[in-house]
Amino acid sequence: MMFSGNLKSDDDENHILSFGEKASYGVGDFATNLTWSAITSFIVFYYTDVIGLAAAAIGTIMLISKSLDGIYDIVMGVAVDKTHSKYGKARPWLLWASPAFAILSITLFTIPNVGYMGKLIYVFISYNLLSFSFSAVVIPYGTLNTLITRNRNERDKANLFRMFFGQTSGLFVANTVLPLVALFGGHEHGWVLTFTLFSIIGMLMFMWVFKSQKERVHLGNKVKDDEVSWNVKLKAICANKYWIIVVLFFIVFNIASALQVGALVYYAKYIFNDSTLVGLLTAANVAPLLICLLFTSKVFEKIGKRNAGIIGAVLNIIGYLINAIAPYNFVVTATGQVVKGIGMALLVGGIFALLPDTIEYGYMKTKVRIEGLLYAGGSFGQKVGAGIGTALLGWILSYYNYAAGNSISTRAMTGIKVSFIWAPIILFVVMVVLLWMYKLDKDFKQQNLNSSFQTEK
Repeated sequence: MMFSGNLKSDDDENHILSFGEKASYGVGDFATNLTWSAITSFIVFYYTDVIGLAAAAIGTIMLISKSLDGIYDIVMGVAVDKTHSKYGKARPWLLWASPAFAILSITLFTIPNVGYMGKLIYVFISYNLLSFSFSAVVIPYGTLNTLITRNRNERDKANLFRMFFGQTSGLFVANTVLPLVALFGGHEHGWVLTFTLFSIIGMLMFMWVFKSQKERVHLGNKVKDDEVSWNVKLKAICANKYWIIVVLFFIVFNIASALQVGALVYYAKYIFNDSTLVGLLTAANVAPLLICLLFTSKVFEKIGKRNAGIIGAVLNIIGYLINAIAPYNFVVTATGQVVKGIGMALLVGGIFALLPDTIEYGYMKTKVRIEGLLYAGGSFGQKVGAGIGTALLGWILSYYNYAAGNSISTRAMTGIKVSFIWAPIILFVVMVVLLWMYKLDKDFKQQNLNSSFQTEK
């Protein structure tokens, strides 16, 4: 495999990030997951068990909405590529869009009393407005990783901080949402106040990321986005086979994640008869993930992100099979969660580091640099996958005749187990296949691309 063309760089663009810079960058994913992870985890449960809407209807709304997310992401990807402000390309969007993201996260839970169909319409509109604001925050935030430094190892480390903070946020959310809802009086009022608190904290964190980061990678004398036609952009995207593989992986990974996270509250409530156990089961998964995440950079150096990801996917399959052995045994379920957490550390530690690598690969191969648009593909995969996973949860529950209540049928219990155990197993097998096709770690090593990229003039 050969790459042509010279790349221009300077010492500042290959900046070695300080601990504070990497930690501050990671804070952005804590902010994202403080609301988005909580919404992914509890939104179907909130709409079915608190508001009283049908699971199938909510699933369909989520799928339609996530299909539209592709448009939102492309719009924001192009917007980032065309932004030229005194703050840079990506940073200013954190300042501009985070207040809207906070406000719309709250409105998702403020359902007006407008009748059943009116509530469904409100859910559809509010969820799509939130999704667009999410694109306006998360695409610039992710693109920022490619702009704070061109040093591949430093980008990987920054992404590890991002994953660590993101998973910490998920653990925090799982253990605080239901207690806070109860503290604030329960029912819809308690949910609204809880997400008002989360949204304000998240907005302030995004403001900190804006303040603490610096964009160092500049276009210089490279072709500007405004001068690149859509035909050239599409050809550049199609020529980037590794970007396509990573986007497909993002979709499948997030389908599985949304299924597990969304089904967990049902599993705790109906399999173990205690919805508050969702916190302990999440801790059993995320605690080993966070510990292992501290060592994943060494693993990546030894065997590469792709091989580590394959091992992580296989460990998740094993964890789900452990869950299947005795689905009504809490200790067995928690053990399976621990195994999945160890495997997930190898996946989440590298998944967002894969995307910047494919962006650099694409530029080296095509000489067209469109970071915002390409990163939009990753966000597209993340949100469409989450949407499909959320929709799939609603459809599976509906297929197995789930109806909210203190007790449910045996058939509905089977649907919860399918959602939490068996469907994710199939998805992780698909992930193994996709990662098997991803050879960019090997190509970078063989061609010494990172070194040549940093030294060629």
